Amino acid sequence: MRCLVHFLLLFVALLPARAHGKEYVVPVGDVGAFFAKLPGDATSVVFSAAAEYRANGDIVLPPRQLLLIDGRGAKLILGPNSNGFTVKVKDQQEASRRTSSRYVIRDFAVIEGGRKGVDLKATLGSQVINCRFTAQTDLRFCLLARLQNVLVTNPGARGIVVRHGDWPGANGVNSQSNSTVLDQCRVYCSKTTTQAFTVLNTGGVRMTDCISEGAAPEHDLFLSATMDGNETAPARNPVVKSFHLSNFHVEHKARKASVYVNMPPKAVVDLQNVYWNGPQTAPVVLYTSGQLNLSDIGWWDTGFVIGTRVSAPRITIDRCHSALKVEAKVGGAATRSGVLELREPLLGQTVLKVEHVRLQRPSM
Repeated sequence: MRCLVHFLLLFVALLPARAHGKEYVVPVGDVGAFFAKLPGDATSVVFSAAAEYRANGDIVLPPRQLLLIDGRGAKLILGPNSNGFTVKVKDQQEASRRTSSRYVIRDFAVIEGGRKGVDLKATLGSQVINCRFTAQTDLRFCLLARLQNVLVTNPGARGIVVRHGDWPGANGVNSQSNSTVLDQCRVYCSKTTTQAFTVLNTGGVRMTDCISEGAAPEHDLFLSATMDGNETAPARNPVVKSFHLSNFHVEHKARKASVYVNMPPKAVVDLQNVYWNGPQTAPVVLYTSGQLNLSDIGWWDTGFVIGTRVSAPRITIDRCHSALKVEAKVGGAATRSGVLELREPLLGQTVLKVEHVRLQRPSM
């Protein structure tokens, strides 16, 4: 019996060691250099050796099934050419392989400077949680991503971007950031901000409880599915099917239009409970294409305008302020009906038609 016990103990001792995840503390020094040499057993990285860190260049994330990056309230200062936390992708084949990786980046007091704060590419299920940025956040081919309690302050151009890939072999139908969620995010715009929130060639995106404020941007939300970026025609992306926005708060005047919509004809676009605080000189919505549903808009200034760039928009207005109205019919060479007006019309779109505009259950 004793020999058997010794044999079993020896057998167990000779078994290959099982791999276990390990947590590493980021030392004081260049953060990018640390991540470049991150050990293969790292599953968690914490910023707890100092209150302030620096990265001169990109912080390139290694392939991992799951890598937790915990800021622990630290401040991260990026060099002028840094893209922050990012992934290197050379082509679409590599991008498809990299979708087996995911990252959780959380709890940074501020990530300051650089060209971008986070520039994630080709991931599945990544999350950015409870972080403040003073640069753009950019998600490319980030399926099922989630941005939660993310604050972007004074972006030079675009604030939060959700889009398809732009590397060799990528296009608007094979590298979208589908089913991404933006939850309780805020963009505080600078005088040079173009779009606070941008969604390009991506379906199933949901924005809830978000805010756009600060200086006036060109657009608070720019929603487009044009394959080539050409906004002189309706979007024709065959795989983009929906977008949902709920409880969106706008605290300034947009320069071109607050919400721009150019989605494929069969794509459903829900804009629910949007609040524009104060008069707007530009259209609150500028529509080009898509099945647009406006609902639960309880506040409506008498000067607000919904612009349409096409003669026959597909718009449903449900449970909204009674001032948000459209005449049942228009005739002659009409270009306006109630709150709806032909604005920046596309070529050949000269007369407004309201046959496909539905007004349902207006408030008293």
